[in-house]
Amino acid sequence: MPRAIRGVLIECDPSIKAIIMKIDSESHHFVVEELDDQTLVIKENMLGELKRRLDDFSIFIPFIFACILSL
Repeated sequence: MPRAIRGVLIECDPSIKAIIMKIDSESHHFVVEELDDQTLVIKENMLGELKRRLDDFSIFIPFIFACILSL
């Protein structure tokens, strides 16, 4: 018998999708399906955790840009 997974459709920039895919590659708990270069289906019950991890990741983005600009 088929099983269904509740999901949330996410549209984002390809750069954000790459970050989400990197986060998912560690545990495979978030992404249900990649639809195209800007669209993903995320497990509904993991959306809050994914948002938290993206927030944690965004703390480092200004630091990365500052390092690049100082080169």
